[in-house]
Amino acid sequence: MKTATQILFYILQFLTFVGDITLFVLKIPLLILRYLQLMSSNSWRIIKYKSTRIKKRKKIKAIKIFPLPVAIRIKYFLMGSIFSLLFFFIPLTIIIFLQELPNPKQLNFQQTPLTTKIFDRNGVLLYQIYAQQNRTLVPLSSIPKHLQQASIAIEDKNFYKNSGIDITAIVRAAIADISGKPLQGGSTITQQLIKSTLLTPEISIKRKIKEIILAFWADRIYTKDQILEMYFNQAPYGGTAWGIEAASEVYFNLKASDLDLAQSAFLAGITRAPTNYSPFGESPNSWKTRQEEVLTRMEQLKYISLQEKNDALKEDLIFSNPESPIYAPHFVMYVKDLLVKKYGLGMVEKGGLHVTTSLDLKTQDMAQKIVTSEVEKNAYLNLTNGAAIVTNPGNGDILAMVGSKDYSDLNSGNFNVVTALRQPGSSIKVVTYSAALAQGFTAATILDDSPVSYTSPGSPVYSPVNYDGKFRGKMSLRIALANSINIPAIKTLSKIGIQKMIDLGKKMGITTWNNPENYGLAITLGAAETKMTDMATVYGVLANGGYKVNLNPILKITDSKGNVLEEKNNPPAGGEKTQIIDPGVAFIISNILADNAARAMEFGTNSPLNIPNHNVSVKTGTSDNKRDNWTIGYTPDFVVAAWVGNNDNSPMSQYLASGITGAAPIWHDIMVNLLSNSNSNKITVPPNVIQKDCIGRKEYFIKGTENSANCTFVPTPTPMP
Repeated sequence: MKTATQILFYILQFLTFVGDITLFVLKIPLLILRYLQLMSSNSWRIIKYKSTRIKKRKKIKAIKIFPLPVAIRIKYFLMGSIFSLLFFFIPLTIIIFLQELPNPKQLNFQQTPLTTKIFDRNGVLLYQIYAQQNRTLVPLSSIPKHLQQASIAIEDKNFYKNSGIDITAIVRAAIADISGKPLQGGSTITQQLIKSTLLTPEISIKRKIKEIILAFWADRIYTKDQILEMYFNQAPYGGTAWGIEAASEVYFNLKASDLDLAQSAFLAGITRAPTNYSPFGESPNSWKTRQEEVLTRMEQLKYISLQEKNDALKEDLIFSNPESPIYAPHFVMYVKDLLVKKYGLGMVEKGGLHVTTSLDLKTQDMAQKIVTSEVEKNAYLNLTNGAAIVTNPGNGDILAMVGSKDYSDLNSGNFNVVTALRQPGSSIKVVTYSAALAQGFTAATILDDSPVSYTSPGSPVYSPVNYDGKFRGKMSLRIALANSINIPAIKTLSKIGIQKMIDLGKKMGITTWNNPENYGLAITLGAAETKMTDMATVYGVLANGGYKVNLNPILKITDSKGNVLEEKNNPPAGGEKTQIIDPGVAFIISNILADNAARAMEFGTNSPLNIPNHNVSVKTGTSDNKRDNWTIGYTPDFVVAAWVGNNDNSPMSQYLASGITGAAPIWHDIMVNLLSNSNSNKITVPPNVIQKDCIGRKEYFIKGTENSANCTFVPTPTPMP
């Protein structure tokens, strides 16, 4: 109050000053006339004489040159005040007010937050990413005519005739406001566009004046169709749905172009008060009255017939779930992280990207059901979670990613095991034996499964054992790998060198082996943690005949204007496909892993690892104390990796039998489903591989190594205590 009083005091002082200035200016012509009159009458001598006499007097008498009464002075004060108001204060206020106004040209250039959409390979929407406003821009040509007419009928019937404002509506609203009712609208479509984009939502006369000025201004800049298109893309339809396309998807799971008359009338009516008219709000049926009001206006304006109105009112509207659906959630969040790393969070949440991924939702749903079912059936084995991934090794597509048995499970269901660090167990032995074959070993090389101990300075003696504590004597590399015997793998690694395995593992796709100095011989048994995505890449090298193709879940990304930001080459270009191991090595490893007879010693001939009538390579793996159980297998068209365990890394039951229970049934059922729906290609014999009778069978060799094996030796493995 004190500040306001001071301001008022200074204003009055200023007005008084201006009044005095005005009075002085008005006196000047009168003084000039008086002076000229005296000069013309030659009275200047008399004046001089009288002035001399006056100087001699002690008492000087004041002379009133231009006496004015108080009333006249007040009159001049008022004149100065009016002058100041008209030519100073009002223009200055208008200038300041106009400077506060945003430029309506910003309507066309402002950075409107747009929703990023992630789709599967067949165009099925998986998820929408946005910061606060779910919005997708669409041209006016994609908006049905009856939807345009519905919005015009209920919001601004004179839209194509007015100049951005409706004087009649404004006066009507002003009268209602003056009468004591709450501030009302009277807003045209142009005004609503201005309010939702350029102004704050405050309810005040000042904001209303700004809205009117800007609406009138915008109407001079844009055509009516441009304004209508911007309105449909900017209008709030409730919750996070901004713009007609997002509203169509949120309420009806449809594109705006597919809306019928009844749905259009509903959406046209909801914009006035989305909360009140929402079918998901406190008054879920209030929208019906509003919809009827819209249809009645349309009928009155001859946009529709009475019959069309009645038919629309009879239609039962089926609303979709108001929450944004999410399919393949672990995969979607995996893709989102990749997008954020490459394009930044702002672009992902507000850039309106259109992301087509490699995922096939039908394959995803199939894999998810199998994982969930098997985990629940095997709960007695003290396992609480499972995961799986399906890839196309030829191009790096991720066809399915199941990160846990149930994403919605409050007990860490959103934890994605596929991208987590876990010990791979014996499934990593394919790297050891690939390195060995590259160093001259053959499938017929004899390995000794017998006790051994290793010493190194500063470390305790390492005496590896097999998972059952038994030793089986001498056997071929084929038998050792097929049955996943530990000690032959340790002895093989000891011969070729740990660094050779580490180097090859990194080349094949392992991204987590960053501290080689910490790894010992136990790395071939899975002591160093990896990710399932890495293991899928490693096995993809074998499926590709020795060529590596990195996993890439993105097929195509376009921006909000349809410009292609990236697109996958299919088949992969030269720089995306790298030869890591010799095709002969890849073939022999794959052949061993597909040999059901060779693995019969440990798994039998009728285990889940065997898929009749199909040539499928597969390897199991179990970490220490059965904390992780894996099964990873492949054909030239698919790589499937499955895992079971516990998120907290606690051990599973010791009764879990690798290759029989746990991950193997998950892998088996997924692979059977995949192969039943496709014509799987067979792995072909490379030109540098020959076949030779050796150790009682037709064995494969890389040319030049066939004479290095003692093919006359017939091992007879017998268990040793």
